[in-house]
Amino acid sequence: MLTAIEGDTKRRILVGIDGSVHSKKALRWAVKMGLLLDCDIDAVTVWEYPVMLGWEASAFNQWQPDKDAQRTLDDTFESVYGKILPVGLTGRIAEGNPAGYLIDQSKDAEMLVLGSRGRGGFTGLLLGSVSRSCAERSQCPALIVHGDDHLT
Repeated sequence: MLTAIEGDTKRRILVGIDGSVHSKKALRWAVKMGLLLDCDIDAVTVWEYPVMLGWEASAFNQWQPDKDAQRTLDDTFESVYGKILPVGLTGRIAEGNPAGYLIDQSKDAEMLVLGSRGRGGFTGLLLGSVSRSCAERSQCPALIVHGDDHLT
């Protein structure tokens, strides 16, 4: 039997959220796995500025990516769980390359859970670029959620 040592923090499962249907499924799976493994769920939305040159970049002067990321996270939580979130589920936003950030954060996680494709995925791809990179380089076990999971 495992006993907690003073100062230990609860283990966590890291889940990437981008507002896509696949990330919503990943969130559901992460919460189910959290119950099974007695882990908190750390849901993260990672954003980065697009690389643009020329006059098109001026259109982004009004863009507030941190607010958009927070809205994406909040909307995903509400869409999946309504107003009452599961115990142990927390969310945060971060700036950086999504795959790189999640891979780095995976070093302190029991598991990394991602949808197989995100918002930018091309139909027909088995894995999106972020989920593929994370599956290959994660520092903990990675669960990539595909298809219909039929979880409510």
